[in-house]
Amino acid sequence: MSEEIKSLNFIEHIIEEDLANGLPQDNLRFRFPPEPNGYLHIGHTKAIGISFGLGEKYNAPVNLRFDDTNPAKEEQEYVDAIKRDIAWLGYQWENELYSSDYFQKLYDWAVLMIKDGKAYVDSQSSEAMAEQKGTPTQVGTNSPYRDRTVEENLELFQGMKEGKFKQGDHVLRAKIDMEDPNMLMRDPIMYRILFSHHHRTGDKWCIYPMYDWTHGESDYIEQISHSLCSLEFKPHRKLYDWFKAHVYEYAKDELPMLPKQREFARLNLSYTIMSKRKLLRLVEEGIVSGWDDPRMPTISGLRRRGYTPNSIRQFIEKVGVAKRENVIDVSLLEFCVREDLNKTANRVMAVLNPVKVVITNYPEGKEEWLETENNPEDASAGYRKIPFSREIYIEKEDFKEEASNKFFRLKLGGEVRLKSAYIIQANDVVKDAQGHITEIHCTYSTDTEKKVKGTLHWVSVKHAITAEVREYDRLFMDESPDGHKDKDFMAFLNPNSLRVKTGYLEPSLAEANIGEQFQFQRLGYFNVDNDSQLDALVFNKTVGLRDSWAKQKPKPQQSQNQNKPQQQARPAISVIQQLGKKYTNLPEEKQLKTRAEILELAKDVTYEELEPLFGTAVKKVGTRIAVALSLSVLLKNGQERTEAVKDFIEKALEDKNELLVKEAQAL
Repeated sequence: MSEEIKSLNFIEHIIEEDLANGLPQDNLRFRFPPEPNGYLHIGHTKAIGISFGLGEKYNAPVNLRFDDTNPAKEEQEYVDAIKRDIAWLGYQWENELYSSDYFQKLYDWAVLMIKDGKAYVDSQSSEAMAEQKGTPTQVGTNSPYRDRTVEENLELFQGMKEGKFKQGDHVLRAKIDMEDPNMLMRDPIMYRILFSHHHRTGDKWCIYPMYDWTHGESDYIEQISHSLCSLEFKPHRKLYDWFKAHVYEYAKDELPMLPKQREFARLNLSYTIMSKRKLLRLVEEGIVSGWDDPRMPTISGLRRRGYTPNSIRQFIEKVGVAKRENVIDVSLLEFCVREDLNKTANRVMAVLNPVKVVITNYPEGKEEWLETENNPEDASAGYRKIPFSREIYIEKEDFKEEASNKFFRLKLGGEVRLKSAYIIQANDVVKDAQGHITEIHCTYSTDTEKKVKGTLHWVSVKHAITAEVREYDRLFMDESPDGHKDKDFMAFLNPNSLRVKTGYLEPSLAEANIGEQFQFQRLGYFNVDNDSQLDALVFNKTVGLRDSWAKQKPKPQQSQNQNKPQQQARPAISVIQQLGKKYTNLPEEKQLKTRAEILELAKDVTYEELEPLFGTAVKKVGTRIAVALSLSVLLKNGQERTEAVKDFIEKALEDKNELLVKEAQAL
């Protein structure tokens, strides 16, 4: 078997088998059929990616069909938003279609079904029909109206169409089998009376077709070859095929191909609500600012937060196509956007929790414009100038009056490197009446070749511009917020999902455009929000530089040995070595999570701890990958490229393992 065939997912295997059995490739046609009753969310991207991805793979058309059969809940606003989101993801549909385009044909076929004795008008109440339908373990019973004559059914159905009856007076049901083990086959409803204005057809219709009747027949009308939907529709397949088989007899000369429905596992994401009804509740109760709130899992919310189309498509590709339901950790989605923005986002400096540094031996009134690179991952990004002066801001947490040798930021008597500038040494502090530090007095050295372990970001006080910075976190604290029968999902809301700060930014950002993305060095990735005004910028935090959520997860309560002393935490370097040992044997998803964990742990590793591992045996590939990942963190934080570093990278580039070579190339 070829490598190409091995790598096919199960849907592609089905298509390849159909092609091998004589289906012309020109007959391949797919569709994405959203209901326009809400905004698309991250869960929909899997279905979008599968259908449009197959279209791209096989050069086959993909229809965008709006399943607009429930006018009470559907709006043009949602139609426009869905089109905008799919186009933003980079997909192109062949035809924009609507189930309402087929209302007349569906009605005509329903009349033929009545004439053939395959459908009847039922005049029971909805409660009576539900009771009569039975249960999964008890067969249903026939409606007292099941044996109405064809003539009576036709007359009643015509009256339903003409608006002669009230809502709930009658429905049209398919006549199948009330004893079928599949309850969907127990005379399902095909039409109900609904006096509601439709966003496209207006008040032309007062009877509307049900999903199961509309869905398969729309596929058939459009000659869809493979109708792909999520697993909850698998029980519907039997009914899909029953309707299709009967309608085929009415139109087989005009429409010769019968569609094939197949199901895949839908996308479930940890810490995330996917229900449109529950998302609407968040909007209506003011928990979020709207459907495009950056905390929402909607595509419009992700876009506003700063996610890129490529990052979402990469995420869907990594998730893959499966037949079994599973829950994907949201950290994989965050990893994908982090990886994408690392390649494309320009680096800038911003301070969000400032303390003033006064460089006492730097002349008052003097300023310099220093050159710094825009993106070390992209040589074509070029350079820019940043201003330096006697007074600068650094982050408060980057300074301690007293600190251990493991603290590689600024402390009294200690030295750090200012990114793209000088080395400074802290000599004294000024405090207010409450004992809070208001200024750190430092001296600077022009000897930038000196070896110091810490590198800090900063901004010049007199040149800094201010901006509102919105730091977003996950909206829910629980991995499965809607998975608790005894608790409402709202009980798991994260009270700290939004924190608003005033940031001090380098002046180049004054020209930033709405939607533009940046890496605030050492802080994370941010983009310009559409609330921004010319003189009042607003930035949204897209994602941190590393996955920090694992640290915030509540630890399970101790049930035993509560009084035992806690064991001393293992050094980060030891944990990294342990993770490295199993790295190459992990499946891709776990590999990505382990990679993120190593990068996070590496923040607490010193060069002195890492250097001895440069000589790790060639056969221990996983450990060498872990070393390369840790080294990338040190280098980004200003670590000098020593001869030992260069030698390690050179040997890694010559290795036969693709993963190790890839990490070495990134260095």
